[in-house]
Amino acid sequence: MRWRDRGIELKSPDQVALMRRAGLVVARTLEMLAELARPGLTTGDLDAAAEKHIRDLGGVPSFLGYQGFTGSLCVSVNEEVVHGVPGARLLREGDVVSIDCGAEVDGWHGDAALTVALGEVPPEVQALMRDTDDALWRGLAAARVGGRLGDVSHAVESHLASRGGYGILDDYTGHGIGTAMHQPPDVPNRGRPGRGPRLVAGMALAVEPMVTLGGAETDVLADEWTVVTRDGSWAAHYEHSVAITDDGPWVLTALDGGRARLAELGADYGGD
Repeated sequence: MRWRDRGIELKSPDQVALMRRAGLVVARTLEMLAELARPGLTTGDLDAAAEKHIRDLGGVPSFLGYQGFTGSLCVSVNEEVVHGVPGARLLREGDVVSIDCGAEVDGWHGDAALTVALGEVPPEVQALMRDTDDALWRGLAAARVGGRLGDVSHAVESHLASRGGYGILDDYTGHGIGTAMHQPPDVPNRGRPGRGPRLVAGMALAVEPMVTLGGAETDVLADEWTVVTRDGSWAAHYEHSVAITDDGPWVLTALDGGRARLAELGADYGGD
């Protein structure tokens, strides 16, 4: 069903359970890729492994063919922030690789991303990865019935602001998710608490901070997809799809539904 005039798709509990199936396909694929990624492979090697894994689990890659995109993953390396097109790029020791994965199962989508370091990386890059992931989880914990969308955005922004002078992308945001991979509402990574659409049970959001060690200005490469930092600074990207339930957030693309990380933050858990 659609909520009022905002075009926001609300899911029944049974439909959220169907989304969880897609979310688990994504979670298991990202788990496999995090173990597989190593120097000497290409970004295309990761993509081929992901497509096979998604299909073996009964899913269909959400990204493949989306608006002409040629991969089953977005694989973004170092200064590439998001939407990296997989291909012949060789992964090297010390690279930082952001992997964004989407899968559809029986008409329902899951979408998540993580960033992995290949070997030793500088302490500031390790901190960037940790702080971006932590900011994501604070945003997920704020996805509660009765709140506002701005609460999620503010939770992400305020944590990053407390950790240092990071660049937070404004031109790229999270999004609603469900029977389509991208739906209303947009989920910015900056915002004021108490503003925006009210959060109600049945909403599902993909929350995804995209953060740099430098400025937030970006360019798009000639492939018309890959987003890179204008100043060449390295970036991290983390994402989960979360359903808002009457009992609390249910992180559909986390293997445990988000139970452990939400508990660390003192947040309720809305999974089964």
